[in-house]
Amino acid sequence: MVAFGKKFNALAPFRVLVVGDLMVDAYTFGKARRISPEAPVPVIHVQREESRPGGAGNVVLNLISMGAKVSVLGRIGEDATGEKLAQQFLDEDVNVEGLYVEKGYATPIKNRIIADTQQVIRIDHETTDPLHQELEAILIQAIPKFLEHIDVVAISDYGKGFLSEKLLSALLAESAKKGIPTIIDPKGIEFRKYRGTTWLKPNLSEAYAAAKLPLKASLEEVAKELYAQTQAEWLMITRSEAGISLFHKGESRQDFPVAVKAIKDVTGAGDTVLAMLTTAVANRLTPEEGAYFCNISAGIAIERIGCARVSLKELAQRLLEQNVSHKIYEHEEQIDILEDLLKHGGYQLLKVPSSNGLTSTVFREIRRMRHEHPSPLLVHVENPKQDDEMVNILADLHEVDFVIAKPAGLERLMRKTPPVRTHELS
Repeated sequence: MVAFGKKFNALAPFRVLVVGDLMVDAYTFGKARRISPEAPVPVIHVQREESRPGGAGNVVLNLISMGAKVSVLGRIGEDATGEKLAQQFLDEDVNVEGLYVEKGYATPIKNRIIADTQQVIRIDHETTDPLHQELEAILIQAIPKFLEHIDVVAISDYGKGFLSEKLLSALLAESAKKGIPTIIDPKGIEFRKYRGTTWLKPNLSEAYAAAKLPLKASLEEVAKELYAQTQAEWLMITRSEAGISLFHKGESRQDFPVAVKAIKDVTGAGDTVLAMLTTAVANRLTPEEGAYFCNISAGIAIERIGCARVSLKELAQRLLEQNVSHKIYEHEEQIDILEDLLKHGGYQLLKVPSSNGLTSTVFREIRRMRHEHPSPLLVHVENPKQDDEMVNILADLHEVDFVIAKPAGLERLMRKTPPVRTHELS
């Protein structure tokens, strides 16, 4: 845990070029209370509507939340949807010099109709149009400029026609020439067009389909075939609730399980994994460390409805939840963990004197602080050696996230990471 905490703390801002199919994700939220008399379908009473960048645009949003400075390379249509998408990128401080308007092309829209917490239907407004040859030539010529001052390239292929074989080949070749790692989230069954990428990240069904192997074939066989097709240095196969499998040059399989509280919606989880993997590669984490963080981010994403935007703060909190075997912090390396992780999300502090014991005032104050503020609650017990049982009881309360049982540990934590608010019981 200490190693992962320090690695997470070391994540620094980076510059990424996101290339791929851009679209708009629209959401219509409502309630379903009756069945239509016209057909056996629910009637949705709309409560609110919203839209946000989708496809490769969802990767952009996740990368921004992970601290990246993002440039985008893609196309939009000459329409109001495209204009809105471009403005949303500008509002997020995305570099849109590589955002091209293609005449005759309609910006895709995916509208998800959600009743309560269940997606009941998705309505797509889109056509799969190949990239116009004139625009393709312009893009290829501009690739060296787009790669200036870039640390990593994330390629999100949704199969909508933007990522032509010529464009991909030129992009991968120029990236390799400049020593810039590339990561591809693929689409379809023809993976040879991705030849030369550093990382390839298909899901399980995509991997088997592209390898053209039956489901009874082993994952090792699939990995060898995909390596033969792409020569990708690293292959990351996402396997939903089974986690992630990692292969180096088609060999040396490593599996990483995922821990999820509740699966609500897998929509966009692949985008979140691509963003987290890009963050890990840009920060030169090991592939194993990258897979570990990808599993955590995916676990957060699928607990939400629609495409999720996972932040470093949420990752920090989940690290704490998944890796702390108990809540009592006494030793120096345990305080290191709190310093590394709480700095991203903040915490509130309650100081409790052990001389008074566990009075009703203590329990009332714990409930009040958790109710009034969402930040984790850290309880410091003064003179814990006088009452170890008190410390253990506090740690058992679900409202309490952490207990520090030594004054020196608290002083050290507060010097580096002050609490968002403090209350001291007398």
